[in-house]
Amino acid sequence: MLRCPKNMAEKKKTRKAKTMIEAVGLSKYYGRFTAVENLNFKISKGEVVAFLGPNGAGKSTTMKLLTGYLAPSAGKAVVCGLDVATDRLAIANRVGYLPENGPLYTEMTPMALLKFFAEVRGMSGPDMTERINKVIDDCAIGDVAHKAIGKLSRGYRQRVGMANVLLHDPDILIMDEPTAGLDPNQILEIRKLVRQLGKTVLLSTHILQEVGEMADRVLLINEGRLVFDGPSQDLKKEKSLDKWFHKLTLAA
Repeated sequence: MLRCPKNMAEKKKTRKAKTMIEAVGLSKYYGRFTAVENLNFKISKGEVVAFLGPNGAGKSTTMKLLTGYLAPSAGKAVVCGLDVATDRLAIANRVGYLPENGPLYTEMTPMALLKFFAEVRGMSGPDMTERINKVIDDCAIGDVAHKAIGKLSRGYRQRVGMANVLLHDPDILIMDEPTAGLDPNQILEIRKLVRQLGKTVLLSTHILQEVGEMADRVLLINEGRLVFDGPSQDLKKEKSLDKWFHKLTLAA
């Protein structure tokens, strides 16, 4: 068997790693109801991509397909070069998934929560302590680390959720409405955090004005189908984002 020299193998691996998320004919049906159909897109390493669409368009379903929470009816999802259908556990170590209104144990403190999930992931000793301190610092929750989560503001709860999904230092972040319900100051903080992490990010949002500030690229889905894929800069050329959105998502 021929073997590539080490440096050639590493170059090939690097080239493959440039595409971090790929949907190939990705579809999900519930009987006669089409949740998503024939989605095809790629997301490169380091891209921050906004996933737009009206309520019920299929955004959350797509994110669950990409993270392995749902199995596709057709097509496939590939994350970090791995097929989600067959390598779900391996992918779980590479992806941080923050669902909308992600579950938090409100009687626990952020510190206790992070320690619990770190231990679940097999962390221990100084390495665990170092990692917990790192995400607490990155997400700026040190001031509330020992307060009950149930007594924290929505903004701080979102930060705790973010710290939890960053705990295992994933290559990819998939976030469903990370700024929903936050005030303008909290939105600015989450936007800054997403940018400074330097991760590959796919985030859904319904706040059109946020897209150009937070994302490099936009995917727009309507009735389960992709209707727009382009740089966020293109949206800044539009006179009215609301009219642009309405035009592309108006039911036939």
